[in-house]
Amino acid sequence: MSVPEPGHPRAAHREWLLERLAHYLGRPVEETVPLSEYGLDSVVALCLYGDIEAEFGPLVEPDDIWAHPTVREFARYLASRDSRRGAGHRVRPVFVFTGQGCQHPGMTTGLYLNSTGYRRHLHDAAEALLPYTGLSVVDLILDKDPRIHLASCTQPALFAVGYALARTLQDAGVVPAAVLGHGIGEFAAATVAGALGLTDAARLVALRGALMQQLPYGGGMTAACITRHEAAELVAGEPRVGIGALNAAKSTVLSGEIAGLERIEARLASRGVRCRRLAVSHAFHSPLMEPVVDRFTAAARRLRGGIARLPFYSTVYGRLATEPLYAPYWAEQLTSPVRFADAARAMLAQQAPTHVVEIGPRVVLSPYLRRMGGPACVPVCEGPRSDAVDLAGVISALDAGPLAAGLAGA
Repeated sequence: MSVPEPGHPRAAHREWLLERLAHYLGRPVEETVPLSEYGLDSVVALCLYGDIEAEFGPLVEPDDIWAHPTVREFARYLASRDSRRGAGHRVRPVFVFTGQGCQHPGMTTGLYLNSTGYRRHLHDAAEALLPYTGLSVVDLILDKDPRIHLASCTQPALFAVGYALARTLQDAGVVPAAVLGHGIGEFAAATVAGALGLTDAARLVALRGALMQQLPYGGGMTAACITRHEAAELVAGEPRVGIGALNAAKSTVLSGEIAGLERIEARLASRGVRCRRLAVSHAFHSPLMEPVVDRFTAAARRLRGGIARLPFYSTVYGRLATEPLYAPYWAEQLTSPVRFADAARAMLAQQAPTHVVEIGPRVVLSPYLRRMGGPACVPVCEGPRSDAVDLAGVISALDAGPLAAGLAGA
């Protein structure tokens, strides 16, 4: 990951330019590679010039695009011309927490080894989880334990990582204007927002993962390039299949019984529609989760919950949640579709953030968010190699203070 230089308004312009160029050129663009190597022509350059004028005003001339051959150089020039994003520009970030599927063995190890702040918060979450998991999620992560892909381990580990990443950013002075979580990511989001305490959230997450792990195998999930209306028609005749997630206008996940998914996949293939079976052990957010709802609800009723102190955008409702996040909410979340696209659009429109910070062990949601337009997307962890240097770059991009003791090492 490239670390923006101090006084980094370039970071926001860079993200915007990368998204626009990828849109026009039809493939991702590296910020240090000359644009001529991607086939940039006068048509694309003029389209980009028009976009710049619409987004930022009359800051540049068409020739300036050719005079700065890489995104990095052009972003620096554009930032220097854009007084709106200079010293008086107020950064307003929102936090988006990833869900199940982004886990990988050894996730965030680089951060754990080199950031005392992250290490401390991960241990706090691990200690809260230990009475219910029976194993340390820190050991699970550092040992690159393959059990990380079991629901009973995945969900607690992702909760711990999301919680620790968010608290580390907050320690550095990054104040979220709002939070949103995808699936299991909602528990970390609710904890950061103050609707759940760490101990109660840890108990709920551990129980959720354990109950799901006990369910019989035989369920699956399929991602398809279809709209929600097409998805609704497909599942109408399959009572054991439901809509698992709505991630974008034409990015839907179907979840349920394997036999039903296979019939739907065959119908999609006959229409020439792309679909992909996801590597999951169970059909999350589907009718197959119903057997655990009563037991989960009974346990959740004994725990405290409340109204979030930060704006909490619910992927159950697809909007800002003003209701208390009590047991009924978390029970409904087990089987409800993840209405990520609706919740994200509502958050972007209502909160007007300058940055969306994706919080998780690797990039999953930023591509969807970038296509919605607007703010720069800043993932805390690009992937397995992310470390404290990358975290310092993120904090710099968000106008927060230095990591100080957080980067002091062991």
